[in-house]
Amino acid sequence: MDTAALPSLTAWLDGVDHLGELLPLLPVLVSLELLLSADNAIALAAIARKQSDPALERQALNLGVLMAFVLRVALILMAQWVLAFPPIQLLAGGYLLWLCYQHWRPTDLDDNSKTSLDSSSTVSFRRTVVTLAVTDLAFSIDSVAAAVAISDQLFLVITGALIGVVALRFTSGLFIQWLKIYSRLESAGYLAVAFVGFKLLIQLVFPMIDVPELLTLSVVALLMVWGFSIRLPLIAEET
Repeated sequence: MDTAALPSLTAWLDGVDHLGELLPLLPVLVSLELLLSADNAIALAAIARKQSDPALERQALNLGVLMAFVLRVALILMAQWVLAFPPIQLLAGGYLLWLCYQHWRPTDLDDNSKTSLDSSSTVSFRRTVVTLAVTDLAFSIDSVAAAVAISDQLFLVITGALIGVVALRFTSGLFIQWLKIYSRLESAGYLAVAFVGFKLLIQLVFPMIDVPELLTLSVVALLMVWGFSIRLPLIAEET
């Protein structure tokens, strides 16, 4: 989720149409993006940390977030078409639910199979980068309607997208470290992913239903509190 997903914030920004008016709001926007991108950031961190190498994790995040920015801009430019093509929202919601399922599905592979799958590091790295970008794109679908609402202010919309991906890169890097410390955090992130996926599908099937902003924020906040509720004892002792 990002600031564009909240209609009240969109209305607040709607009157901003000059760089001079936007600059004083940048600290507020950055702070909001850091808070609201927590669910997306945990998902991206969980995907990136599968590289099991800090250098590759950082590289995957950098490339994935850069690709995500390009995809966000493309999504903004094609927003009218996206809104008129419901299957895209269906694909986004279904993908997020599938991502959540992949996290909890039982693994039937034996150790030899896992070793053979992990042996191709190049393919794994490329797949990680693409998965990062696609996952962020699926989250961004939730903000398309808001982007269209201020589409006459293209500079503002793209600036918001840039702020969003920069904040996402920063928070994802933090969450990679926190995932090693808090045992529930990854599960909390994937539950937030499932919530966003269900929200997209509900809005598609029942367009008359308007999911309250307060409910969305409350669910994500409660999941974050639960995710940070248990700290791994071994890590706690080392720090």
